[in-house]
Amino acid sequence: MALLLAARLNGAIINADAMQCYRELRILTARPSEADEAAAPHWLYGMLPATQTGNAAWWRQAALAALAQARAAGKTPILCGGTGMYMSALLHGIAEIPDPGAEARAQARSFLAEAGPAALHARLRELDPETAAKLRPSDSQRLARALEVYLGTGKGLAHWQSRPTEGLTGWTPRLILLDPPRDALRAGAAARFAGMLHAGALEELRLLLDQNLDPALPLMRAHGVPELTAYLKGETTLQEASSRAILATQQYTKRQATWFRHQKLVDSPAMHTIHSRIDHSAQFSESLGVHLDNFVNRVG
Repeated sequence: MALLLAARLNGAIINADAMQCYRELRILTARPSEADEAAAPHWLYGMLPATQTGNAAWWRQAALAALAQARAAGKTPILCGGTGMYMSALLHGIAEIPDPGAEARAQARSFLAEAGPAALHARLRELDPETAAKLRPSDSQRLARALEVYLGTGKGLAHWQSRPTEGLTGWTPRLILLDPPRDALRAGAAARFAGMLHAGALEELRLLLDQNLDPALPLMRAHGVPELTAYLKGETTLQEASSRAILATQQYTKRQATWFRHQKLVDSPAMHTIHSRIDHSAQFSESLGVHLDNFVNRVG
């Protein structure tokens, strides 16, 4: 869809997917192929090594720079990706959270590794109940982040998040939301993962695991990574690992759809939703092209 828009609007495609910011797992994070990248400018893809931790604040600054680069080059910026919190941060601003420091970060990660996410959530309820109430007990990455912020700054994430920066200015954003039927989305998740395996996802993951990275790093928790890691360690079969990875992806798409339904990223006239079934057939590409032409004509 982004490529079709880029062709119609002289566009540059800007990554708005948290996992596609990392360079090591092109296949497992479904980054655009080299052929796709050659068809139109692609920015903010594969920028970070797995050893670094990207976040919404970092991405927002990078995206603002990319928007300025697009304007200078006479390109239409097309932000593409499903990390809603990143898009919200860009459009509405984000809290400037002080760096909690390496010591607080290490303490939080150590607590997570030793006690697990449920215990970390319980600890956070004692220290910072306002933030804990907003987090799932199984969301280890965000829980560790919340604890390190509290330990390093003496105030919880909820405190800092109540002080956002200014929202996006100088642009008129338009939003296209792909919202295919649930059955098509479930089938698509299964076909997508099978395609990743066929394309060499296991070999790609082996190279990442050879780095012996901290399992709490964001890229180590990308969809498919924990499950296929268990297979490569001999802890499960490939069929079971695949089933679990597909289920995790399907559950994520459900949470993602719920999030977008409850978030007002742009005003209604600037919002366009496509409910078509998502596949890679010529018929779908033609149908999507009609959708995009209507969108371009409507919003200008």
